[in-house]
Amino acid sequence: MECRVLSIQSHVVRGYVGNKSATFPLQVLGFEVDSINSVQFSNHTGYAHWKGQVLTADELNVLYEGIKLNKVNRYDYILTGYSRDTSFLMTVVDIIQELKKANPSLVYVCDPVMGDQGAMYVPEYLLPVYRDNVVPLADILTPNQFEAELLTGRKITTEEDAVEVMDLLHKMGPETVVLTSTDLPSRRGDQFLVALGSQKIVKPDGTVTSQIICMDIPKVDAVFVGTGDLFAALLLAWTHHHPKDLKAACEKTVSVMHHVIKRTITYANEMAGPGKRPSPAQLELRMVQSKADIENPAIVVEAKVLQKYSH
Repeated sequence: MECRVLSIQSHVVRGYVGNKSATFPLQVLGFEVDSINSVQFSNHTGYAHWKGQVLTADELNVLYEGIKLNKVNRYDYILTGYSRDTSFLMTVVDIIQELKKANPSLVYVCDPVMGDQGAMYVPEYLLPVYRDNVVPLADILTPNQFEAELLTGRKITTEEDAVEVMDLLHKMGPETVVLTSTDLPSRRGDQFLVALGSQKIVKPDGTVTSQIICMDIPKVDAVFVGTGDLFAALLLAWTHHHPKDLKAACEKTVSVMHHVIKRTITYANEMAGPGKRPSPAQLELRMVQSKADIENPAIVVEAKVLQKYSH
């Protein structure tokens, strides 16, 4: 059965971010990917220079109209990432609502990209749009700790807080929530960061099965761009292959991430030379070189099940 994804994200000529980060892994894992590029830049904005164009809400509508006129607007998944414009985001919301009407089993994977480490990198007026319009449509949500705190208005200082915040996010709509990174201390020491996931599946008879997991992910001392976009795409793929098993889906997702990042940092350090910090160009994800790992990852991160119940 063919599985088709509509991915609305940024595009770069050089490197891996947004759709460039998401498309290759999804295709390798057997998905058809239709991409709408919200921006087209020469490269990501972490370089010294970048040039390019931004797609407006009207232009997005025109592209969607074309797909609709040809009656090829049936999707199994929608994937969205970074957006910094209210009208664009609201147009995305309209498109998702229409596609969900056409296919009620469509799964919307949303990475609510707003900021990190206590700082927003999108305008503050996008927060209510995400909270009130976007998140209620999402089936799978991949915020970091800061984004989860913004969406719920709750601070996370303990594992219990994190579980509560994920529960609040479930109540807003998504049945699967993964906190992709947190500041919580890892049981394995300060060389690891903690990620958590929660899945609540409501069966047709009204019973709920739920699973909450926790992962200790090895830290890498470098700034990578496009990893969040890769994470959301991989989670889409692996939850498709393991729809009722968040533990397995997250282990595969995080293990692929680990292999890609390890390969990238090894290459970047070699290119930079001894004692030199790699440049943004050298730190571009080694995506094509990681094809075998994307398809069949050796599991290097085990997820711990914190809670599992049916009621």
